[in-house]
Amino acid sequence: MITGKDLEDMGYYDMFDNDLKTTTLKGYSAWVEDKMVTEGKTRLIENTLGLVGEAGEVAEKVKKLLRDDTKLDEVEVLKELGDVLFYITGLANYFGGDLNFIMELNVKKLDDRQHRGKIKGSGDNR
Repeated sequence: MITGKDLEDMGYYDMFDNDLKTTTLKGYSAWVEDKMVTEGKTRLIENTLGLVGEAGEVAEKVKKLLRDDTKLDEVEVLKELGDVLFYITGLANYFGGDLNFIMELNVKKLDDRQHRGKIKGSGDNR
């Protein structure tokens, strides 16, 4: 598993400004909003398709690990996960939420499922 120290040693963080505006969820959310190029329903569709496409790229990297028995480039997977996060954030902004709110909703939902013994299984409201 790759660590933050590994990324630092590879110079990964040197690619970025040390601008603090993107080091908070709220700052990142505003940064993402500044990158949006579509509006309205077009944005909803573009952001949704972007999310699915980027998640597919993560899946492709894992698939090739299994299919081709090759080494997984963890940094490349992390970059793709960053693209996934970008579109998640864009969609959260579109629906008037933010990443903190989404995380809180998810924690409550999964803690409730665990408390009721329903972590496994199918269905949105199990």
